[in-house]
Amino acid sequence: MNDSSHPTHVTVRRKYGSIAAGSGSCCGPQSSCCGGGRADQVARGLGYTEAELATLPEEANLGLSCGNPTALAGLQPGETVLDLGSGAGLDSFLAAQRVGASGKVIGVDMTPEMLAKARRNAGSFRERTGLANVEFLEGQIEAIPLPDASVDVVLSNCVLNLSPDQARVWKEIARVLRPGGRVSISDMVLLRPLPEAVRQDVEALVGCIAGAALKADLEDMMRAAGLVDLSLVPKTGAVEAMLPGDDPMADHLMGLMPEGASPSDYIVSLIISARKPA
Repeated sequence: MNDSSHPTHVTVRRKYGSIAAGSGSCCGPQSSCCGGGRADQVARGLGYTEAELATLPEEANLGLSCGNPTALAGLQPGETVLDLGSGAGLDSFLAAQRVGASGKVIGVDMTPEMLAKARRNAGSFRERTGLANVEFLEGQIEAIPLPDASVDVVLSNCVLNLSPDQARVWKEIARVLRPGGRVSISDMVLLRPLPEAVRQDVEALVGCIAGAALKADLEDMMRAAGLVDLSLVPKTGAVEAMLPGDDPMADHLMGLMPEGASPSDYIVSLIISARKPA
């Protein structure tokens, strides 16, 4: 897929561009795309430490996470890391510190406003850390703008569910990984099919809910791409951290749910890891 005019791409680009510009959010004045507007509070609830957050440029954390994939990737000095849907650079900058000056981090995002913010943040990151090992490229995760077998690790945080062709994304991940390379991804995954009203809701789509794949379908896509050693582990408390009771997204979703049901009955944040055969 290389068509940036796909309706899902247009919707996602518009909404995330608005958030990057600071002029909008997914559902309301407090809400961001995948979590509450209190970005640091959401990040801490998802496993980011105070020490990690303190190293980041001021505008790198926009509260768009559903986990902390960098902490679980086992990154080593000198590795090349790809961050899919890198946004303002949160996970890219954390990964850059782990791989060090001998390593490299490449962030890929399709939203120009997010790329502009990330590149500005990169200047602040260099000043803070002395590291110049991060670059941000414009591109779609269904057509990653990198050569075959060019990265050691693929990270992503609450982004794959936004793709209209997730099977293609997994094939692209396998393509750019070097033999023996690995995946560390946090994403929203369905435990059972969503109510139709939620599935068709645009705000829920950009809020990382409606586009999520069923867990069994996700595993099938990963295996079809040639990945092995699959592990899909629930991130306890992630949905609650992302959708606090006073958040507009939570109110919006509850209004679409069957009586007595809640989003956590349908969706979970998973820590997803896998490996490309050596």
